[in-house]
Amino acid sequence: MTQPDFFGALREVLVREISGCVDLLRVERLSGGASMETYQLVVETTQGEATYCMRRGAGGVDRDSVSAIGLATEALLMRTARASGVPEPEVHYVLEEQDRVGVGFIMEWMDGETLGARIVRSPKLDDIRDGLAEQCGRELAKIHAIDLQDSGLKNHLPVLDPAACLDQTWDRYKEWDTAQPMIDFTGRWLAENLPDLDNYRLVHNDFRNGNLMVDSRLGLSAVLDWETAHIGDPMRDLGWICTNSWRFGRRDLAVGGFGELDDLIAGYEAESGETVDRARVQYWEVFGSFWWAIGCLGMADQYRVGPDATVERPAIGRRSSECQVDCVNLLIPGPVELVEPQRLSGPADMPRIDELLVSVRDFLHGEVMNETSGRTNFLARVAGNSLDIVQREMAIGPLLQEREHVRLETLLEVTGTLHELRWKLVSALRDGSMEIDRVDLHEYLRETVVNQVAIDQPKYSGFQFATRSSQAG
Repeated sequence: MTQPDFFGALREVLVREISGCVDLLRVERLSGGASMETYQLVVETTQGEATYCMRRGAGGVDRDSVSAIGLATEALLMRTARASGVPEPEVHYVLEEQDRVGVGFIMEWMDGETLGARIVRSPKLDDIRDGLAEQCGRELAKIHAIDLQDSGLKNHLPVLDPAACLDQTWDRYKEWDTAQPMIDFTGRWLAENLPDLDNYRLVHNDFRNGNLMVDSRLGLSAVLDWETAHIGDPMRDLGWICTNSWRFGRRDLAVGGFGELDDLIAGYEAESGETVDRARVQYWEVFGSFWWAIGCLGMADQYRVGPDATVERPAIGRRSSECQVDCVNLLIPGPVELVEPQRLSGPADMPRIDELLVSVRDFLHGEVMNETSGRTNFLARVAGNSLDIVQREMAIGPLLQEREHVRLETLLEVTGTLHELRWKLVSALRDGSMEIDRVDLHEYLRETVVNQVAIDQPKYSGFQFATRSSQAG
């Protein structure tokens, strides 16, 4: 579908379905949203200009890897949650195939902050931030109390117990030709510590900072992004909002980087009248890092095979190591030795490799970002950051791989290429022949994962924590 066809088809839908709409004036795709597309729609109505929001599958396609439940079910979830007192935008229309716009829905435009880093740091939100964790707990309790039978959701959502969640996630990763030993180590730990579940509820499954809209007066004003909702363990939602990936640098504040776990639980218990099992919350926090480590790799896979091969997807793929270092910190913390970066080229080279990379990075972060806005501006920043990763990979990667090779040969007591040894370890973790309480295994995983994050994102809070812990040890 060409852009003129897209615009014209969307205009027809809006004029037909939105009361008082007479024309579509502007369409802007917003930044962020790696698995879904979000658009701001400005329309002319009989009462003047009005703004709406459209949520659409990437490339207009509704693929299982993008929305496990489908965009129509997402719209039903939002309508049901809104009717149950959860803050949600009103869904005006669910797109049909004959609309020729793609798969998605059109909803109310709401003003508020959705960028996680700003929710954590913006002075405009200082007055409501202290109460935000408790409010999140209350809203989660409302979500978990929704009657699945009366709402009709029971007929649209998958049922996943903890074992099924683990298997579904782990199996997805196993389909790719990549050996990531820390992912398989964490999978083994999760399998050996599965919680019992006898109380199945509606699970949002992506309730976290970055999928919440926050208002300076109301606090939490909208719960967004229901694309992975299912029926299962409600404690998964509490563990997910505590996952370090969504604390945006504030590792000291467990709930989204803005609040305390005690406040989240207090709000949940006050609204639900139930007692929270903190051990289950912690289990799901570990699972959250495991799940997003694989989710990041999925973005790299979508870059290779999907309809929306943007520069953002491989960059997110590299964030898998951030989640893996969070698993290290949660399960096997301890000392680690960092690899010293090596020179990329000789001092007489004119120009040096690092100078070429930095010059392009600075061009993207400078001139390109100064002359652009919206999604193009965002992607220019992402592209420049990817060049930084390339530079660090060239400076650290070769020596890191040499050290990893030696550690693996010692750990496994065999020889082979680095690729072969990684797969041998992964296979041993999967089939249970490698015990996961081995000290030498922990040392290998810490050394490899922490140094990989030094390449991919040395500013990540999990990396900073791991290296501070190492220095303290």
